Amino acid sequence: MLGAGGLPAFSPIGSARHRVDNAASTPRRPGRPTKTSDMACFDDIRLLRITYLRGPNLWTYRPALETWLDLGALEDRPSSELPGFVERLAAWLPALGEHHCGVGEQGGFMQRLQEGTWLGHVLEHVVIELLNLAGMPTGFGQTRSTSQRGVYRMVFRARDEAVARCALAEGHALLMAAVNDRAFEVAAAVARVRGTIDRSYLGPSTAHIVAAATERRIPHLRLNDGNLVQLGHGARQHRIWTAETDRTGAIAEGIAGDKALTKRLLAAVGVPVPEGQAAADAEAAWEIAQQIGLPVAVKPVDGNHGRGVTLDLRTREDVAVAWAAARRHGSEVIVERFVAGQEHRLLVVAGEVVAAARGEAAWVIGDGRSTVRELVDRQLNSDPRRGTTEDHPLALLRPAEDAGIRSDLARQGLGADDVPAAGRRVLIQRNGNVAIDCTDELHPEFARLAALAARTVGLDIAGVDLVAEDIARPPAQQAAAVVEVNAGPGLLSHLRPATGKPRPVGQAIVAHLFPDDGDGRIPIVGLAGRDASASARLVAWLLLLGGHRVGLACRDGLFLGPRQVDAGDATDWRLGHRLLVSRDIDAAVFENPAAGILDHGLVYDRCLVGVVTDLGGIDTVERHDIRDDDDMLRVLRTQVDVVLERGAGVLNADDPRIAALAGLCDGAVVLYATQADALAAHRAAGGRAVLWRDGRPWLCDGESETALPGQAGRGLLAPAMLLPAVAAGWALGLAPALIGAGVDAFEPPAAGGRD
Repeated sequence: MLGAGGLPAFSPIGSARHRVDNAASTPRRPGRPTKTSDMACFDDIRLLRITYLRGPNLWTYRPALETWLDLGALEDRPSSELPGFVERLAAWLPALGEHHCGVGEQGGFMQRLQEGTWLGHVLEHVVIELLNLAGMPTGFGQTRSTSQRGVYRMVFRARDEAVARCALAEGHALLMAAVNDRAFEVAAAVARVRGTIDRSYLGPSTAHIVAAATERRIPHLRLNDGNLVQLGHGARQHRIWTAETDRTGAIAEGIAGDKALTKRLLAAVGVPVPEGQAAADAEAAWEIAQQIGLPVAVKPVDGNHGRGVTLDLRTREDVAVAWAAARRHGSEVIVERFVAGQEHRLLVVAGEVVAAARGEAAWVIGDGRSTVRELVDRQLNSDPRRGTTEDHPLALLRPAEDAGIRSDLARQGLGADDVPAAGRRVLIQRNGNVAIDCTDELHPEFARLAALAARTVGLDIAGVDLVAEDIARPPAQQAAAVVEVNAGPGLLSHLRPATGKPRPVGQAIVAHLFPDDGDGRIPIVGLAGRDASASARLVAWLLLLGGHRVGLACRDGLFLGPRQVDAGDATDWRLGHRLLVSRDIDAAVFENPAAGILDHGLVYDRCLVGVVTDLGGIDTVERHDIRDDDDMLRVLRTQVDVVLERGAGVLNADDPRIAALAGLCDGAVVLYATQADALAAHRAAGGRAVLWRDGRPWLCDGESETALPGQAGRGLLAPAMLLPAVAAGWALGLAPALIGAGVDAFEPPAAGGRD
């Protein structure tokens, strides 16, 4: 498929699970006749180079893993000429039959396999299918030949580098096993990829918030190997850590972690809480229980996730055992009045309840033959909603290991290895199963109390735990109390409830951080081309004069305002990335040479203004197999592909190939040139342009023209450097008078610096 100007259309990632519409570009060549004697053991396909492309790149808008591979002797053996290969591959990965490939319909890839396709292309599909099977669906891949015989570039969508590298290694091993008719354990390979996903990828709560931000076109940056994520850029950013945000105060979090203090504050504002006191030892716990009145609950004063909590205690022995269990999970132990009813978790975001879930006790029924442990495994843990990962809304139950379960069993005269009588109903767990959505049942007065509790503690996002007989009835008509207020609440019970519909809690959190449809973006200007460095310096200077706190990343270094903070080449992704993380900037300018786009992709996902100045620099990208201007154009068009709809592409119309990129820009287009004829058609259509005439830039809006005020840089600035910067400043909305004054005041970089 071709885009405007005869260029190959840019290929964003697809959304369908098995839609892989790309194939090796090299047409099928006839191989030697296949003979059984030819089928010697083939050496491994060599992976020559593996590059993780973190940002928009030659291939796609999204992060991707690019691999250069050498087929070796297999360059003479397409898939159709390897006896049994297609059958083995189809048996190991039957869902390959659903891949579309270049044929454009389901089964297209299998058709290509049977007709004959080269093994770099096959490796692409194998890796994608392993990712699909491991639970990280991937719908984009391409394989292209290079100028070296038998060497290919293969790329696939890669949300995480470690996961992508693991999938590539496993896919490579599987492919060679299929080629050489060796045994291969597909399930074990999938498990290894899945294990890497579990270790490397965002947790489900954080991933849900990030997905909600992505729906709003808010960019995100992962700041560590865990769940610390930045949403937005520069001064407009916010940070999340699961369900905590940079608006979650440390004092509020400290209060929430102290159950006794939380209860005192809540009681002071009229929120019903159970009476209770801290107990220094088991004896004191029993004395407090008698004062309060039985039954009681015992819990750690600073615990979480229900650890060490024991409910409905009625005897001295039970209280002592519960105190010891609670002490193992907290610095102090609190004894409080037990409130009968159902456990609920209300999620409060920015003062509003956005979701509510109810818990239920877990029971088993004896059969007269099985132990409690066996009954739990068969009747409860067999539920697919239970598991050990965050993907499961309910946790596995371990009667022999969980102190709370052991305590409840002991009060029923049972242990984990005892056999209950047939038909006997045995309580396994009172709490910890909050996974039934009840948001639509919530009485407004309970919502008010939960919001008041979160506000009193000071949390912007809070999980308010309360006990009530019926959450649909007013609190005054029943025994009800708030028992905990939690910072950083888990979201899984609302995202994947065991019963009921999921709630869009991630959207609520994102709306809290970015109200009024804000997208967290700062103005970003990207300049691509060999001669873009000086122009980038001038654009940053113009933004600075316009009142912005501007950051600049170019070959001359990293700058915050006029101050150089790093003298290294900041076209390197690691340096440029620092600008997006900095809260000190509200605008950023990036120089993007072709080598940087090919080495790591763009630093940012989208920009307000994207500039392409020239097609020079072939000598810097030879190792990427970029051999001519057409190849270079495909690289630099990446800068145009990422322009926002509300933004503008700035293109050098003196080169008609660069001007042709206008048709690929989602935003407006501002052309610049030294030749009036190059701008004629664009201006006739009402477009904006900057023309060099009579020794100065002229701002052209359709047929109207205005000379740039001032002295046009006092003759110190060459048109090739001045025009793109003036056009970019105009596209940013800077006033012509400011642009003119800024150009005149600009001191060009000293001669002899980086070129």
